[in-house]
Amino acid sequence: MIKRLLPILIGFVGGLWISWPGIIRNEGWVCAKKIVIQSNNGQSTPIRAALAVPPKYFLNKGSYKGILGKIRIIGDACFR
Repeated sequence: MIKRLLPILIGFVGGLWISWPGIIRNEGWVCAKKIVIQSNNGQSTPIRAALAVPPKYFLNKGSYKGILGKIRIIGDACFR
């Protein structure tokens, strides 16, 4: 069981680290927490998150729907 789970876990963590290198730093997590709290309180979206939205989002919103789309935008804003 461990022999099969370990390569999958290493691949998952390695893939996240390659796409978002700031995921291991504390500043990225503080930024993500701040964006989530502000959006839940109904405050305005921080400029950092607004600038992280790719132009493809405005052309094809279908790929950014749901929780995964929100994670992609927050990840691009805080962890890159």
